Amino acid sequence: MDPSVQHEKACKLEFAVQMTCGKCVYAIESSLLDVPGVQDVTVSLESQSVLVNTTLPAMEVQNLIESTGRRAVLKGMGSIKSQNLGAAVAIMSGEGSVQGVVRFLQVSEDTCVIDGTLDCLSPGLHGLHIHEFGDVSAGCDSCGGHFNPGGNNHGGPGDVDSHVGDLGNILANDGGRAAFRTENERLKVWDIIGRSLVVDEAEDDLGRGNHPFSTITGNSGKGLAYGIIARSAGLFENLKQICSCDGVTLWEERDLPIAGPGRKKVQDTHAHL
Repeated sequence: MDPSVQHEKACKLEFAVQMTCGKCVYAIESSLLDVPGVQDVTVSLESQSVLVNTTLPAMEVQNLIESTGRRAVLKGMGSIKSQNLGAAVAIMSGEGSVQGVVRFLQVSEDTCVIDGTLDCLSPGLHGLHIHEFGDVSAGCDSCGGHFNPGGNNHGGPGDVDSHVGDLGNILANDGGRAAFRTENERLKVWDIIGRSLVVDEAEDDLGRGNHPFSTITGNSGKGLAYGIIARSAGLFENLKQICSCDGVTLWEERDLPIAGPGRKKVQDTHAHL
Protein backbone atom coordinates (compact mmCIF):
# COMPACT_ATOMS: atom_id res chain seq x y z
CA MET A 1 0.00 0.00 0.00
CA ASP A 2 1.08 3.57 -0.65
CA PRO A 3 1.70 5.17 2.79
CA SER A 4 0.71 8.57 1.40
CA VAL A 5 -2.93 7.50 1.02
CA GLN A 6 -4.83 9.52 3.60
CA HIS A 7 -7.46 6.94 4.49
CA GLU A 8 -4.86 4.51 5.81
CA LYS A 9 -5.05 4.19 9.57
CA ALA A 10 -1.83 4.77 11.47
CA CYS A 11 -0.81 2.57 14.36
CA LYS A 12 1.76 3.04 17.10
CA LEU A 13 4.83 0.79 17.11
CA GLU A 14 6.88 0.26 20.27
CA PHE A 15 10.55 -0.67 19.78
CA ALA A 16 13.23 -1.53 22.30
CA VAL A 17 16.41 0.10 20.98
CA GLN A 18 19.95 -0.08 22.30
CA MET A 19 21.02 3.51 23.03
CA THR A 20 23.86 4.97 25.10
CA CYS A 21 23.71 8.76 24.76
CA GLY A 22 22.01 11.81 23.32
CA LYS A 23 23.71 11.23 19.97
CA CYS A 24 21.79 7.98 19.68
CA VAL A 25 18.52 9.80 20.27
CA TYR A 26 19.35 12.42 17.65
CA ALA A 27 20.41 9.80 15.09
CA ILE A 28 17.19 7.80 15.52
CA GLU A 29 14.97 10.88 15.35
CA SER A 30 16.79 12.01 12.20
CA SER A 31 16.31 8.61 10.55
CA LEU A 32 12.53 8.74 11.01
CA LEU A 33 11.43 12.37 10.88
CA ASP A 34 10.25 13.63 7.49
CA VAL A 35 9.87 10.05 6.20
CA PRO A 36 6.55 9.70 4.30
CA GLY A 37 4.23 7.53 6.37
CA VAL A 38 5.82 8.48 9.71
CA GLN A 39 3.58 10.83 11.65
CA ASP A 40 5.22 11.12 15.06
CA VAL A 41 8.34 9.84 16.86
CA THR A 42 9.10 9.68 20.59
CA VAL A 43 12.57 8.50 21.66
CA SER A 44 13.39 7.79 25.32
CA LEU A 45 17.02 7.19 26.26
CA GLU A 46 16.02 6.35 29.83
CA SER A 47 13.63 3.55 28.88
CA GLN A 48 15.59 2.52 25.75
CA SER A 49 12.39 2.82 23.72
CA VAL A 50 11.17 4.36 20.49
CA LEU A 51 7.47 4.97 19.77
CA VAL A 52 6.44 5.62 16.17
CA ASN A 53 3.02 6.58 14.81
CA THR A 54 3.07 5.31 11.25
CA THR A 55 1.32 3.70 8.30
CA LEU A 56 4.54 1.94 7.25
CA PRO A 57 5.21 -1.79 7.76
CA ALA A 58 6.96 -2.50 11.06
CA MET A 59 9.97 -4.04 9.29
CA GLU A 60 10.46 -0.88 7.25
CA VAL A 61 10.48 1.24 10.42
CA GLN A 62 12.86 -1.18 12.12
CA ASN A 63 15.21 -0.97 9.13
CA LEU A 64 15.18 2.84 9.34
CA ILE A 65 16.10 2.72 13.03
CA GLU A 66 18.83 0.15 12.44
CA SER A 67 20.29 2.20 9.59
CA THR A 68 21.76 4.33 12.40
CA GLY A 69 23.78 1.36 13.70
CA ARG A 70 21.50 0.71 16.71
CA ARG A 71 19.72 -2.61 17.22
CA ALA A 72 15.93 -2.60 17.50
CA VAL A 73 13.27 -5.12 18.53
CA LEU A 74 9.53 -4.60 18.01
CA LYS A 75 7.87 -5.08 21.42
CA GLY A 76 4.26 -4.07 20.79
CA MET A 77 1.70 -2.53 18.46
CA GLY A 78 -1.36 -0.49 19.28
CA SER A 79 -3.88 2.01 18.09
CA ILE A 80 -2.82 5.65 18.21
CA LYS A 81 -5.92 6.03 20.38
CA SER A 82 -5.67 4.90 23.99
CA GLN A 83 -8.23 2.11 23.63
CA ASN A 84 -6.73 -1.36 23.10
CA LEU A 85 -9.09 -3.33 20.88
CA GLY A 86 -6.88 -6.39 20.56
CA ALA A 87 -3.69 -7.66 18.96
CA ALA A 88 -2.59 -11.09 17.76
CA VAL A 89 0.46 -12.72 16.23
CA ALA A 90 1.27 -15.80 14.15
CA ILE A 91 4.82 -17.19 14.26
CA MET A 92 5.22 -18.81 10.86
CA SER A 93 7.31 -21.85 9.97
CA GLY A 94 6.92 -24.86 7.74
CA GLU A 95 8.33 -26.37 4.57
CA GLY A 96 12.04 -25.81 4.06
CA SER A 97 13.29 -22.64 5.69
CA VAL A 98 10.22 -20.43 5.19
CA GLN A 99 9.60 -18.49 8.40
CA GLY A 100 8.36 -15.15 9.64
CA VAL A 101 6.00 -13.22 11.87
CA VAL A 102 2.59 -11.78 11.00
CA ARG A 103 0.81 -9.44 13.41
CA PHE A 104 -2.84 -8.40 13.55
CA LEU A 105 -3.93 -5.18 15.21
CA GLN A 106 -7.52 -4.02 15.61
CA VAL A 107 -7.06 -0.26 15.22
CA SER A 108 -10.80 0.46 15.22
CA GLU A 109 -14.07 -1.43 15.40
CA ASP A 110 -14.07 -1.79 11.61
CA THR A 111 -10.39 -1.98 10.64
CA CYS A 112 -7.73 -4.60 11.30
CA VAL A 113 -4.13 -3.89 10.29
CA ILE A 114 -2.14 -6.92 9.12
CA ASP A 115 1.62 -6.40 9.30
CA GLY A 116 4.15 -9.10 8.53
CA THR A 117 7.50 -10.28 7.22
CA LEU A 118 8.13 -13.71 5.71
CA ASP A 119 11.51 -14.95 4.50
CA CYS A 120 12.81 -17.69 2.21
CA LEU A 121 9.84 -17.62 -0.18
CA SER A 122 10.29 -17.98 -3.92
CA PRO A 123 10.18 -14.54 -5.60
CA GLY A 124 6.70 -13.51 -6.68
CA LEU A 125 3.16 -13.61 -5.33
CA HIS A 126 1.93 -16.01 -2.66
CA GLY A 127 -1.60 -16.49 -1.34
CA LEU A 128 -2.19 -15.73 2.33
CA HIS A 129 -5.21 -17.12 4.20
CA ILE A 130 -6.63 -17.58 7.67
CA HIS A 131 -7.78 -21.17 8.11
CA GLU A 132 -10.56 -22.42 10.34
CA PHE A 133 -8.59 -24.50 12.83
CA GLY A 134 -5.53 -23.90 14.96
CA ASP A 135 -4.50 -27.53 14.57
CA VAL A 136 -1.03 -27.78 13.02
CA SER A 137 -0.36 -31.36 14.13
CA ALA A 138 -0.17 -32.38 10.46
CA GLY A 139 1.10 -29.03 9.21
CA CYS A 140 -1.15 -27.18 6.77
CA ASP A 141 -3.18 -30.35 6.13
CA SER A 142 -4.82 -30.17 9.58
CA CYS A 143 -5.66 -26.44 9.49
CA GLY A 144 -9.01 -26.99 7.78
CA GLY A 145 -10.49 -24.80 5.07
CA HIS A 146 -10.38 -21.02 4.84
CA PHE A 147 -12.13 -19.20 7.67
CA ASN A 148 -15.52 -18.64 6.07
CA PRO A 149 -18.32 -18.06 8.61
CA GLY A 150 -20.62 -16.67 5.91
CA GLY A 151 -20.39 -19.67 3.60
CA ASN A 152 -19.20 -17.49 0.71
CA ASN A 153 -17.19 -18.30 -2.38
CA HIS A 154 -13.46 -17.65 -2.43
CA GLY A 155 -12.40 -14.18 -3.53
CA GLY A 156 -10.18 -11.23 -2.76
CA PRO A 157 -10.09 -9.35 0.56
CA GLY A 158 -12.14 -6.47 -0.87
CA ASP A 159 -14.83 -8.64 -2.47
CA VAL A 160 -18.30 -8.94 -0.96
CA ASP A 161 -18.49 -12.61 -1.92
CA SER A 162 -15.31 -13.91 -0.30
CA HIS A 163 -14.09 -15.75 2.74
CA VAL A 164 -13.26 -13.63 5.78
CA GLY A 165 -9.96 -15.51 5.77
CA ASP A 166 -9.09 -14.47 2.21
CA LEU A 167 -6.19 -12.04 2.68
CA GLY A 168 -5.09 -11.86 -0.95
CA ASN A 169 -1.46 -12.11 -2.03
CA ILE A 170 1.86 -11.01 -0.60
CA LEU A 171 4.85 -10.24 -2.84
CA ALA A 172 8.27 -11.74 -2.16
CA ASN A 173 11.23 -9.85 -3.59
CA ASP A 174 14.20 -11.38 -5.41
CA GLY A 175 15.76 -12.23 -2.04
CA GLY A 176 12.67 -14.18 -0.96
CA ARG A 177 11.40 -11.64 1.58
CA ALA A 178 7.80 -10.45 1.70
CA ALA A 179 7.29 -7.43 3.98
CA PHE A 180 3.72 -6.14 3.92
CA ARG A 181 1.08 -4.06 5.64
CA THR A 182 -2.58 -4.18 4.66
CA GLU A 183 -5.90 -3.14 6.15
CA ASN A 184 -8.97 -5.34 6.31
CA GLU A 185 -12.48 -4.15 7.12
CA ARG A 186 -14.02 -7.60 7.67
CA LEU A 187 -11.43 -9.17 9.92
CA LYS A 188 -11.79 -8.92 13.71
CA VAL A 189 -8.92 -9.95 15.96
CA TRP A 190 -11.28 -11.52 18.49
CA ASP A 191 -12.66 -13.86 15.78
CA ILE A 192 -9.31 -15.25 14.61
CA ILE A 193 -7.39 -15.99 17.82
CA GLY A 194 -6.87 -19.75 17.99
CA ARG A 195 -7.15 -20.21 14.24
CA SER A 196 -4.21 -20.61 11.85
CA LEU A 197 -2.52 -18.52 9.18
CA VAL A 198 -1.10 -20.19 6.06
CA VAL A 199 1.05 -18.85 3.21
CA ASP A 200 0.83 -20.81 -0.04
CA GLU A 201 3.36 -21.75 -2.69
CA ALA A 202 1.68 -19.85 -5.55
CA GLU A 203 -0.39 -16.80 -6.42
CA ASP A 204 -4.04 -16.71 -5.35
CA ASP A 205 -6.24 -16.02 -8.39
CA LEU A 206 -8.79 -14.39 -6.04
CA GLY A 207 -11.60 -16.56 -7.43
CA ARG A 208 -11.22 -15.14 -10.94
CA GLY A 209 -9.48 -18.08 -12.60
CA ASN A 210 -10.94 -20.87 -14.68
CA HIS A 211 -9.61 -23.63 -12.44
CA PRO A 212 -12.19 -25.72 -10.51
CA PHE A 213 -10.53 -24.68 -7.24
CA SER A 214 -10.71 -20.93 -8.02
CA THR A 215 -13.93 -20.37 -6.06
CA ILE A 216 -12.79 -22.67 -3.23
CA THR A 217 -9.12 -21.99 -2.56
CA GLY A 218 -7.96 -19.56 -5.24
CA ASN A 219 -5.82 -22.31 -6.79
CA SER A 220 -2.75 -21.10 -4.91
CA GLY A 221 -1.21 -24.52 -4.42
CA LYS A 222 -0.10 -26.22 -1.25
CA GLY A 223 0.69 -24.45 2.00
CA LEU A 224 4.33 -23.62 2.63
CA ALA A 225 4.28 -22.21 6.15
CA TYR A 226 1.74 -21.94 8.93
CA GLY A 227 1.28 -20.54 12.40
CA ILE A 228 -1.36 -20.52 15.12
CA ILE A 229 -2.82 -17.06 15.69
CA ALA A 230 -2.36 -16.18 19.35
CA ARG A 231 -3.10 -13.14 21.44
CA SER A 232 -0.10 -10.82 21.56
CA ALA A 233 1.09 -7.87 23.59
CA GLY A 234 -0.32 -4.45 22.86
CA LEU A 235 1.49 -1.24 23.64
CA PHE A 236 3.47 -1.28 26.89
CA GLU A 237 2.23 -4.82 27.68
CA ASN A 238 5.45 -6.66 26.76
CA LEU A 239 7.82 -6.20 29.70
CA LYS A 240 10.01 -9.20 28.90
CA GLN A 241 13.76 -8.62 28.96
CA ILE A 242 14.79 -12.25 29.49
CA CYS A 243 13.01 -15.53 28.72
CA SER A 244 12.22 -17.43 31.92
CA CYS A 245 12.37 -20.83 30.20
CA ASP A 246 15.91 -20.60 28.82
CA GLY A 247 17.55 -17.38 30.01
CA VAL A 248 17.79 -15.92 26.50
CA THR A 249 17.76 -12.13 26.62
CA LEU A 250 15.70 -9.84 24.44
CA TRP A 251 18.76 -9.13 22.29
CA GLU A 252 19.97 -12.73 22.07
CA GLU A 253 16.50 -13.84 21.02
CA ARG A 254 16.62 -11.37 18.14
CA ASP A 255 19.45 -13.37 16.55
CA LEU A 256 17.78 -16.79 16.88
CA PRO A 257 15.58 -18.46 14.29
CA ILE A 258 11.92 -17.56 14.81
CA ALA A 259 10.89 -21.21 14.86
CA GLY A 260 12.01 -24.68 13.88
CA PRO A 261 14.85 -27.05 14.88
CA GLY A 262 17.52 -24.33 14.69
CA ARG A 263 15.81 -22.35 17.41
CA LYS A 264 15.35 -25.40 19.65
CA LYS A 265 19.00 -26.36 19.29
CA VAL A 266 20.15 -22.91 20.35
CA GLN A 267 17.71 -22.86 23.24
CA ASP A 268 18.92 -26.28 24.44
CA THR A 269 22.47 -24.94 24.42
CA HIS A 270 21.43 -22.01 26.62
CA ALA A 271 19.55 -24.33 28.94
CA HIS A 272 22.65 -26.37 29.65
CA LEU A 273 25.02 -23.47 30.31
